[in-house]
Amino acid sequence: MKTLLSLTGALLAAGSLFAQQAANPASPADKLGWQVAMHAYTLKEFPIAEAIDKTAALGLKYMSLSGSVNLDGQRKPRTIDLSDEEMGAIRKRAQDAGINLVNIGVVQLPPDEAQSRKVFDFARKWGIDTLVAEPEPAALDLVERLCKEYSIKVAIHNHPRPSRYWNPDTVLEAVKGRSPLLGACADTGHWMRSGLDPVQCLRKLEGRVICLHFKDLAERSATTHDVPWGSGAGDVKGMMTELKRQGFHGVFGIEYEYHWQNSSAEIAQGIKFFDATCAELVQGH
Repeated sequence: MKTLLSLTGALLAAGSLFAQQAANPASPADKLGWQVAMHAYTLKEFPIAEAIDKTAALGLKYMSLSGSVNLDGQRKPRTIDLSDEEMGAIRKRAQDAGINLVNIGVVQLPPDEAQSRKVFDFARKWGIDTLVAEPEPAALDLVERLCKEYSIKVAIHNHPRPSRYWNPDTVLEAVKGRSPLLGACADTGHWMRSGLDPVQCLRKLEGRVICLHFKDLAERSATTHDVPWGSGAGDVKGMMTELKRQGFHGVFGIEYEYHWQNSSAEIAQGIKFFDATCAELVQGH
C-alpha cells in the first residue's frame, strides 16, 4: 500500500508539473536561452517602484538595476549604498510583480580592494550574478580575483568613443587569458554611436559576451537616437542571428534612451519584433 501511495503521489506530482508546463510553455526566447530584461536606466525618470510596475506591464520577467536608483523621485543613491530595508523593498516589489533582478551596472570597480569588495558583497547578498562595469586596467587583476572568489561575473561595458572600451578590441585585450567570468556587456547602440557595425563587433567578441544593452538606432552616428528594435540601422535580426550562431545564453537588456517619459509603446514594438525573430530563429534551428 505504501508503494502504491508513493507511486500515486509521484504520478500526481508529474501531472501537476505537466499542467504547469502546458500552461506556461517555453517561448522561442526561452528555447534559445535568452532573457529580455528592462534596464532600470530606461525608466530613470520614475521612482523604482513605478519603474517595476511599468516593466511588468510590458510582460517582462527580468530587470537589471542601474548604478544608482531613483527611490522616490528625489533621492538617487548608488545602488550598492542602498540600505537593507531599501533593497529589500525593491526586491519584494519586483518579486510581487513576477520580476527577477538579473544584474547591476554600470558600477565602479576601482583598484582599491575594499571599495570593489563592497560591490561584490552587495551582489552576493542580493543574489546578483553579474556586475556591469568599466574597470580601469590597473583594476583588472583584482577584479578577476574577486570574480573567482565570489563566483560572480563582470561584464565590461562600452560607452561611445573616446571612452576606454568603445572598441571591442580593447575589451578583448582586457579579458585576454583571463577567467571566463570576465567578458563583455555589449552595448550595441554605443557601438553605432562610435561608427561601428554591431554585428561585426559581436562576431569579434564570440565566447566573451556575457550580456547586452541591446539597442537599435536611427543611424550610425554620434548624434542619433534610439528607435524600436528592428526599425533602425542596427540590423537587429543580424545581431540575433549571430548570437544564436555563437550559442549565446543570457540577458538582452532594454536600455532605451529616448522619449524618456513615454517610451513604453516603442519598447513594446521592439519586443514584438524580438519575439517574432526568436520564433524564426527557432524554426530555422
